[in-house]
Amino acid sequence: MPSVPPTPLPTDPTPCASASRRRCLQSGAALALNLLLPTARAQQPAASTPAAAPSAASQTPPAPWSGDWPAPGVQALVARIVQRNGLSPSLVERLLGQAQYLPTVARLILPGPPAKKNWRVYRSRFVDALRIGAGSDFVQEFGVWFARAQQRWGVPPHIVAGILGVETIYGRNMGNFRVLDALSTLALRFPPQAPRDRSAYFGAQLGDFFQWCAQDGRDPLQVRGSYAGAIGMPQFMPENILRYAVDFDQGGRIDLSNDPADAIGSVANFLAAKGWTPGQPTHFPLQLPAGLPPATLDALLEPDITPTFTAEQLAALGLPLLPQARAYAGKLAVVQLPNADAAPDYVLGTDNFYVITRYNHSAFYALAVIELGEVVSAAAAAAGAASAG
Repeated sequence: MPSVPPTPLPTDPTPCASASRRRCLQSGAALALNLLLPTARAQQPAASTPAAAPSAASQTPPAPWSGDWPAPGVQALVARIVQRNGLSPSLVERLLGQAQYLPTVARLILPGPPAKKNWRVYRSRFVDALRIGAGSDFVQEFGVWFARAQQRWGVPPHIVAGILGVETIYGRNMGNFRVLDALSTLALRFPPQAPRDRSAYFGAQLGDFFQWCAQDGRDPLQVRGSYAGAIGMPQFMPENILRYAVDFDQGGRIDLSNDPADAIGSVANFLAAKGWTPGQPTHFPLQLPAGLPPATLDALLEPDITPTFTAEQLAALGLPLLPQARAYAGKLAVVQLPNADAAPDYVLGTDNFYVITRYNHSAFYALAVIELGEVVSAAAAAAGAASAG
């Protein structure tokens, strides 16, 4: 789809500059959340007879959080959130007092059993009839917002449509875990058998979630999302909501779950912020020559998805490049797409291919987004033409 020249991209979609966004929100965050939250503990009924004088130990107030969480971990997390997000310690403790440990979340965050990577199987899970049909309807209904997003940020509609389809089938599957519970589980009881400890990352997301709820006047006890705490049609983590989400239709608030315009604009804004280049292709097909030395192939694959080689360098190594790839002026990545026991596929990824992997650090993901978006856009165009005729 041809690119529309973008209008100048603002440095930030809100009145606050990105660097000072947190400071702008912190002053009112505690008050906003206090108004939203119920009290953490119900009042106890008055005793019918005079109570005995309490001992010194009994005068120590109980911890406001549940027994699901280790006390030292909670105290450290509260301190980090207070420092990062400017919320009061008592408020953060009250919020954690409402959180529950979810064993299902702890299980789902673990990697699955080892299996051979298979691009063609992966593709079939996302470029399928359900997503194509839902995407065609979605693009036809909200095409004006895709066009406006391209005009503002330079990101083609099919890329944004591909991401929304892969992530949530255009809002049909946004997750049903309470985000407070999911993020608390991963911040305070991250499974020790995981390959690496990511509890600090999820703790930061939890603080950003509290701050976002304060900013938008949302009840943190009601927000639902994925098992990892991702929210809305584009499955933004809370940090990305604060940084990249936009009220694209100027409806008065950012709503990534119920407002397609905001979801479309926010994805385009994210990609633009990560370095999307308007008019640049995402990739070129590549067929490796049969006699390519294994050592040469290893050297070409070593940078993975990072664009590293010029077309001239690749041609000098004997790769048969298509004319459009030879004419490409930027750096390219040789991307291998394994197919289990079958021969792998290959593409040459551009800087824009790399930008898509900032959404999910996977070549499989990026190519599935691209190919689903292309098929969806073609289906929407065909349906529109048929309707007009």
